[in-house]
Amino acid sequence: MATARDEPAPLSARSTILSLMLGAHPNPLTPADLARAGQFFGIAPATVRVAAARAVSDGDLSRTDAGYRLGERLVQRQVHQDEAVHVADKPWDGSWEMAVVVTTGRPGPERAVLRDALKAHRLAELREGVWTRPANLQRPHFSDPVLRTFTSMPEQDPRDLAASLWDLAGWTREAEHLLERLASTPEPALRLATAAAIVRHLSADPLLPRELRPPSWPAASLRETYRAYQRELSELAALPS
Repeated sequence: MATARDEPAPLSARSTILSLMLGAHPNPLTPADLARAGQFFGIAPATVRVAAARAVSDGDLSRTDAGYRLGERLVQRQVHQDEAVHVADKPWDGSWEMAVVVTTGRPGPERAVLRDALKAHRLAELREGVWTRPANLQRPHFSDPVLRTFTSMPEQDPRDLAASLWDLAGWTREAEHLLERLASTPEPALRLATAAAIVRHLSADPLLPRELRPPSWPAASLRETYRAYQRELSELAALPS
């Protein structure tokens, strides 16, 4: 199975286009804009055209008179991605969010969808059907008809609880590896692939309050590094055809 520690490989033409638009937040990109960007990443214009057409057919892009835009599904992904890059937390009072599944007998696919949604909302599973996280994020608590939600105050040491819910040491090691890899990668296509791995890794950041983060927590450095790369993408997307 490939991991972020494997040697980076260039993204496909389609993933390159979508990563550019997800990361750069550009105005609509014309076919000429996409062709120019593709050449920067070593992709032939004809390949870019085919990839863009397939992305439109699948709903990942929409095409208007002004050019290509992200489709609705990827707009939502961009919102989640931006949350990972631009943390919106608040002073933490020690309380935790808790979501408890109270409906049984649901089909497996429904349970899997709910699990994915809870993880995307950055909750961790304390035990089967019980999900929690520190209540330090400036956004509504996750809600679903099969859940009951609470605000709780655990009696055990919150640092120990956080460490039991998330592999913080492993997250730190991977973040440091990605920082080193981007710094040592000059080739545009491989830089984009590494930046995409950084976004995926930031999406797994539990966004803990400062009080619960391990010493030398590298999330801020990883975010600033990716924001600097976003500026590179934005400059590329804004260049005249």
